Amino acid sequence: QVHLVESGGGLVQAGGSLRLSCAATGRTFSTYSMGWFRQTPGKEREFVATIRWSGGTTYYADSVKGRFTISRDNAKSTVYLQMNSLKPEDTAVYYCAADLWGPSEAGDESSWDYWGQGTQVTVSS
Repeated sequence: QVHLVESGGGLVQAGGSLRLSCAATGRTFSTYSMGWFRQTPGKEREFVATIRWSGGTTYYADSVKGRFTISRDNAKSTVYLQMNSLKPEDTAVYYCAADLWGPSEAGDESSWDYWGQGTQVTVSS
């Protein structure tokens, strides 16, 4: 069992930055691929970014590529999402996800084993 807790959300003006953190407890963090998803009311959860358990491979949704950076610190059992040049359309609840060794399909939320409770990010125009 893996327990995930997100933090770092908040209110920011368009063009600003935020860094989300997701602290994991439970199993060996270094064996889990980690991901970030986001969700707005009435919409399905949307893939944002993922980083492989080995830490060397990352993937991003086209909508955030070049603005967001996912990283991990295995010593702290934490994954981060650095969000720059934020836009109002980035407003959402952001969720952290974990999967042992890696999901079969990173963009498919059903492929992930564990989820955090979410943290709200609001970008004002």
